[in-house]
Amino acid sequence: MTSEVVLLFGGPTRERLVSVASAQNVAALLDSPRCCFWAVDGAVFEVPRDELLRHPRPFEQEFEPRRPARWRELKLALDEFAADGPTLFLALHGGIAENGTLQGWLEERRIPFTGSGSAASRDAFDKVRAREIVSAQGARVAEARVVDGRDVPRAHASLLDLLDRHPRLVLKPVADGSSMGLQFLNDRSEIEPALHRLKDEAQPYLAEAFVGGTELTVGVIDQDDGLRALPCSEIRVQAGTSFGYTAKYLGQGAREITPAEVAPEVAAQAQELGLRAHRALRCFGYSRTDLIVAKDGLVYLETNTLPGLTRASFIPQQLEAARIPMQSFLARQLALARRRVQA
Repeated sequence: MTSEVVLLFGGPTRERLVSVASAQNVAALLDSPRCCFWAVDGAVFEVPRDELLRHPRPFEQEFEPRRPARWRELKLALDEFAADGPTLFLALHGGIAENGTLQGWLEERRIPFTGSGSAASRDAFDKVRAREIVSAQGARVAEARVVDGRDVPRAHASLLDLLDRHPRLVLKPVADGSSMGLQFLNDRSEIEPALHRLKDEAQPYLAEAFVGGTELTVGVIDQDDGLRALPCSEIRVQAGTSFGYTAKYLGQGAREITPAEVAPEVAAQAQELGLRAHRALRCFGYSRTDLIVAKDGLVYLETNTLPGLTRASFIPQQLEAARIPMQSFLARQLALARRRVQA
C-alpha cells in the first residue's frame, strides 16, 4: 500500500455539484492528491488540482474536464487503484456514491477509502431503515408513512391519514439528500400537486409529521481516544422558506450558527443523540446527524455518512468551533481508511 491519495469527486448523482465544492476544499488542504472526476456518464477523468481549484461557482456550474477520460467507467479505475494501492478520499455525496454501492465495490477490491462501509452507508441512506435502527436505541422519531407517486390512490390515502392528525407534513426522498426534492404539505388541497411532482420523481418518499422547534445538526468524528461529538450547528430558516438546496448551499433564506445558540444541556443532549445514531448505524470515521429540539424533547431526523466538506459546510464549521484543524481531520480520516484495510 502506498501513501498516495486519490481524491474522488463528482459522481452520477444529483449532489455532484456539492461534491465538486467539497473536493475543492479538500484538494486545497491535502498534499498533492491525484484528483479524479467521476462524470455523469460513468467515465473517470484525472484532472490537475489547479483545474479543480479554479472551477468557478461549483454549486451552480457543472465541472467539465478539459482532457479526455482516462477510464471509460469507474470500475476500471478501481481495478487499477487496487493494483497500485492508493487511499481514496471520497469527496462524494448522494445516490450510488453514498448508498453503499460504491463502498461495496471498494471493499471487494480491498481499496482503503474514507467514510463508512457499505452496510452502514446503505442503512443510513435509507431514511426509513435509519429511523428504525436509531429509534430502537431509544431515539424519538416523528410519525411517518412511505408514499410513492406511482401508486396515487394509496399515497393519497396515506397523506390524508397523516393530515388528519398533524397540521403539516414534510416530504423528502427515502433514499436521496433531503435538500433534493424537499416539500411541505399544509392542507389537503396541496396533496394532488405534491403527488404529481412525486410521480415525476419515480421514487418513494417519506412523509413525516412536521415537528416545530429548533433545528440542529451535529457532527461525530473518530478520534484516537474514541468518538467525539462536535459542537452543534443551528439552522434558522426565514419564514416562508425551507432548508433546501438554495438555502443550504447558496445562502438564501437561512442562517447557520455554529456553535448553536441553545442551552448547554440541550447541546449536550443533541451531541449524545449524534453519538447514539453514529454507533447504532455503525458509521465509521465521521458522520452528521440532523435533529429537531421540540418542546417535549429531541426528535431524530437522519444521519449523513458523507456530509459536505465545502468551506461553508457544517463539519468544517464545527471542527473550527472545536479548534480542530481541518488538515488534522483529513489526515485522521486517511489514517483510519488505511487501518481498516490492514485490520
